[in-house]
Amino acid sequence: MTAGTSPETPPRPSRPWTPGRVALVVVGALVTLLGMGLLAAGCAGVWADQTQREDGYLSTPTDRFATETSAITSESLKLVDSEVPDWLISEDVLGKVRLRASGSQKDVFVGIARTALVNRYLRGVQHAVVTDVSYDPFSVDYRTVPGHPPAESPTSQPFWDESTSGSGAQELVWDVKEGRWTVVVMNADASAGVSADLVAGAELDFLLWLSIAILVLGALLVAGGAAMIYAGARHTVSRATATSPGYAPLPPAVPAATSVRPTVYPVVVRGDLDPHLSRWLWLVKWLLLIPHYIVLVFLGIAFGVLTIVAGIAILFTGRYPRGIFDFNVGVIRWTWRVMFYGYWALGTDRYPPFTLADVADYPATVDIAYPERLSRWLWLVKWLLAIPHFILVAIFVGGWGWGWGWGPLPFNDFQGAGFGGLVDVLTLVAGVILLFTTRYPATIFDFIIGLDRWVLRVAAYASLMRDEYPPFRADMGPREPDRTIEP
Repeated sequence: MTAGTSPETPPRPSRPWTPGRVALVVVGALVTLLGMGLLAAGCAGVWADQTQREDGYLSTPTDRFATETSAITSESLKLVDSEVPDWLISEDVLGKVRLRASGSQKDVFVGIARTALVNRYLRGVQHAVVTDVSYDPFSVDYRTVPGHPPAESPTSQPFWDESTSGSGAQELVWDVKEGRWTVVVMNADASAGVSADLVAGAELDFLLWLSIAILVLGALLVAGGAAMIYAGARHTVSRATATSPGYAPLPPAVPAATSVRPTVYPVVVRGDLDPHLSRWLWLVKWLLLIPHYIVLVFLGIAFGVLTIVAGIAILFTGRYPRGIFDFNVGVIRWTWRVMFYGYWALGTDRYPPFTLADVADYPATVDIAYPERLSRWLWLVKWLLAIPHFILVAIFVGGWGWGWGWGPLPFNDFQGAGFGGLVDVLTLVAGVILLFTTRYPATIFDFIIGLDRWVLRVAAYASLMRDEYPPFRADMGPREPDRTIEP
């Protein structure tokens, strides 16, 4: 080191996570997520328009519609009203509609007419109204209207706007018009027992332009959301601040007396059991935590979006953006405090604070060492490498039943409402013992914290925060084991 130089000073810590910054990141993540959804929808629309047309029509699969009645009808189709401009249903925008039908045994009739005229023709006639159709797999729901056979065949009626009948495949092409319309499928002789293979298609000439508009809107939303995320999560100090008179980087923060250095894995998890716990408060903690649950839903969405952004950044730079890293660590801290107070431990009666910051004097803390470099490609297969851990974590904290999990990614993949995990069972046992004895068994608590610590390590790995593979071990007890971290 030459004269006049000094050892490199540590960088100034990142700005504190104020409510405004958190809100900006969460809103940015929501806007980005909406934009990504619109981009996906726009791409699907362009793909369908360019690859899925048959003779210019986008069509449904061919499926069998059959009833024992004298007719099958659609529900009334209101294609336009006074609030919709006429150009929207013009041939240049919507195009034509095509119906194809093939009778299985008899000549088939297909017609479309104004709903009022169809209702008059089928008044008192037994028929089936299609109320719902699903195509994967195919199923159709009917509403049967009781009555008698029709007095006249459909082919003799003059009110059809378009109709076709005969043996074999029949095709009806209709120019969309304003009003209420009903599609009718019958046997040409008006006999009961209608069975036909039907295909419906439409030109939808507007689809390509609509898809392009959706793509543009999605791109703008993604760009706007990314800008909000950057503004809220950026880590560095502005140039004006760094060059202002009297500015000097702050010294490194002194660890709190309660903090624990990483040992077995670069994820530090602490959970200290309160010596005096209320014997009944745990029964209503689920109610007291509702405000946290609501906030964590939005933080969880932001967590997931930012993890995707971080993965893209790692792919190109080999680094996890520090601002995003700090935010995601804060979400995990917040979640751990809530779950330690709640039903992952019941370890304290002190209500968890609403903050992403590390609250050193709170009984539950978690910290993750920031990685200076990460593999550019490993994160693409971490989900595959972590499958053995996912199986164990599902056993520990649930998520292996028919339930719906909540919480920030990846916790909502682990926590299920179907069948409780081992942590849920042990916490319930500890709560019952606490209720009747006012004591929380230390052995059960240590085991629960060991399982929770395992889950948090896997969460950090699956969230791309570390490349070191989590160890298959439950380090029990409130503190990390006294052992030097392995390279």
